[in-house]
Amino acid sequence: MLRAVLFDVDFTIARPGPELGPEGYRRLGERFGLQLDPDRYADAREQAVEGIRRHPEFEHDEEIWIAFTERIIRGMGGEADSAYECAVAMTRAWEHAEHFEIFEDALPVLDDLRARGLRLGLVSNTGRDLDAFVAHHNLRVDAAIGSGAFGRTKPHPAIFRAVLERLEVEPEDAAMVGDSIEDDVEGARATGIERAFLLDRDRRFPDLENRLPNLLALPAALGLTAR
Repeated sequence: MLRAVLFDVDFTIARPGPELGPEGYRRLGERFGLQLDPDRYADAREQAVEGIRRHPEFEHDEEIWIAFTERIIRGMGGEADSAYECAVAMTRAWEHAEHFEIFEDALPVLDDLRARGLRLGLVSNTGRDLDAFVAHHNLRVDAAIGSGAFGRTKPHPAIFRAVLERLEVEPEDAAMVGDSIEDDVEGARATGIERAFLLDRDRRFPDLENRLPNLLALPAALGLTAR
C-alpha cells in the first residue's frame, strides 16, 4: 500500500538559478581576482563530479563540497590561490533558497499526490536549511531532512529512515524519486524502499528500468489512475 513519496531536492524538485550557474561563477570569480570562462563550466563540472570523493561513512562533510567547487573554479581558469576562498563563497551561495528555481512540473505533481492522500517528504544531500527552503518556495510537504542537519548523506539508509519515521511510514509503503542512481535509487532500495525511480530529465539512461523523463510521469509509474 503506497502511503508516502520521498523526493530528492536539487535537480529533482529545484534547479540552481543564474547565481549558481556559469555566469554566477564568472561574477563571483571577479570578486576574488579570477577570470573564469563560463564556456568551460560544463566540462569543469563534469570532471569535478568524476573526481569527487565521498566520506567513507557517508558523514556530511562540507569540505568535500568546497573541494568539489574549487575543482570547478580551477577548471574554468581560476588557477590562483584565491580559488579556495571563491569556492567557499560559492558553497555558501548554495545554502540560500532564493538562488533556486522550482521545476515547472514539481508543484502540480506534489499537489496531485497530496490530493490523493499521500504524505510527502524531501531528503537531500545539502547543508541548506530545508525548512527555510520549503517555506520560501511554499512547498506543501510533511517532512524535510538535509544531510547537513542530519549528519549523514544519501545513500546511507539512516537518512531515509529518519524521513520515514517523521512521516510515520514503513519503507515498503513508500516510494522515492531522485536524479542520482547511487544516492536516490540504490540508497532507497538499501533502506527497503523498492519503488525507487530515477528522474532522468537529460535522457542519460534511456534504457534504465523505473526511469522517469519528468515528474509528470510519476503518478502513472506509481500505478495511480488519471484524475
